[in-house]
Amino acid sequence: MRSLHRDEVRDVDRRAIEEYGLPGIVLMENAGRNAAALLHDLAGAAETTLPVAVVCGKGNNGGDGFVIARHLENLGHPVVVLVAAARDAATGDAAINQRVVQRAGQPIAWLESADQACWERSLAGAGWIVDALLGTGTTGPARGPMALAIDAINATRSRGGTRVFAVDLPSGLDCDTGLPAGPCVRADVTGTFVARKAGFDRPGAAAYTGAVHVLDIGAPKALLHDVGCR
Repeated sequence: MRSLHRDEVRDVDRRAIEEYGLPGIVLMENAGRNAAALLHDLAGAAETTLPVAVVCGKGNNGGDGFVIARHLENLGHPVVVLVAAARDAATGDAAINQRVVQRAGQPIAWLESADQACWERSLAGAGWIVDALLGTGTTGPARGPMALAIDAINATRSRGGTRVFAVDLPSGLDCDTGLPAGPCVRADVTGTFVARKAGFDRPGAAAYTGAVHVLDIGAPKALLHDVGCR
């Protein structure tokens, strides 16, 4: 498929749900499971003992992160979930997957009031950080706990020994322009859903995305062909 803009990405989800009857939570499950499988393959057997820190926001990108955390644990990785939002901030499908993580007893911490030093302490020692803070629908600069989390992710990565996996796109990178709107995650790998995003093709965007892998979410081929040919 060709690269997609923000409104086209939104349209794929909407049409999959409304026209084809696929529940949004199924799309989220498929996205998160396939992202976890990719990260597991990239990590290799030698890294299954290294902690993975999954950093989640309150929206659907965070919901993907909760699914990723569950599947990574099932694959044998030690996982900690760090949430840059209040305990009750997630809604809809994201809230469902947050509850699954909680009920499964996975380590989870809400750091909406934490400073950057606390964020960095929480990320220390991770072999991988999963950036599931902000998705393709985000416009404008990250603020508050999101900005602190982004800065802490980059600071931890810069020290060496930790790689960053961005979910769909690096948090803070504009989907359409490929430019950072403010604080922006620098990822080693981006697992993006359905198709590359238009902004990824901009010169300089690769410094934020790292290697890009396109992942399936289970949307029907007929829908993807329709969108891809527009």
